[in-house]
Amino acid sequence: MLTPQIPVAREGYPFIGLAVFCTILLALFKQPTATAIAFLVTTFILCFFRDPERFVPTKHDALVSPADGKVIHVEKVQENPFITGEGMKISIFMNVFNVHVNRIPCSGKVEQVVYKPGKFYSADSTRGGLENEYCATILSTPLGKSVAFVQIAGLIARRIVSWLEPGDEAIRGRRFGLIRFGSRVDLYLPTETEVVIKEGDKVRAGETVLGYLG
Repeated sequence: MLTPQIPVAREGYPFIGLAVFCTILLALFKQPTATAIAFLVTTFILCFFRDPERFVPTKHDALVSPADGKVIHVEKVQENPFITGEGMKISIFMNVFNVHVNRIPCSGKVEQVVYKPGKFYSADSTRGGLENEYCATILSTPLGKSVAFVQIAGLIARRIVSWLEPGDEAIRGRRFGLIRFGSRVDLYLPTETEVVIKEGDKVRAGETVLGYLG
């Protein structure tokens, strides 16, 4: 049974509170057009920070999506900054209408968390994937395999939030952070991973199975 909770990420409270305050203030000053616009902005911010519960698959080797959005890349890479040697890369783009709370794709021990400041190109572009601000989490699974998931800031995003630290025990499907206002998450996986999704697929964080680690 899922534990009931307020379905809004706490990181959104200051933004929602400010938007509500401005809406009420404009209403008190009898500015109907501005009030209506402020109300729409408040509704958008509230929707952006929504945090619905998810039903995590029970199969032990299932790899779940770390983000809501659209799969924009599924490819084999010869090298990457996070895992030694070849690997599989899956990129998921989140637009401003997607849920932006991120979830852990597989269980394991957090070995390293790497934050790198950068630029803010469109998150679905090649340049954005290479040069934007990011926060990478590298973990070791119970079978000793290395997996990396990388939160990448987007054109509008200016703040990556991650609650994981080295030494933490990561549990598949649990919330681990979010990115504010449009972004992307890249996954780097062992080459033997059985990937079951394809480019263009829509996925849901914590629920959609991307593949099986084996």
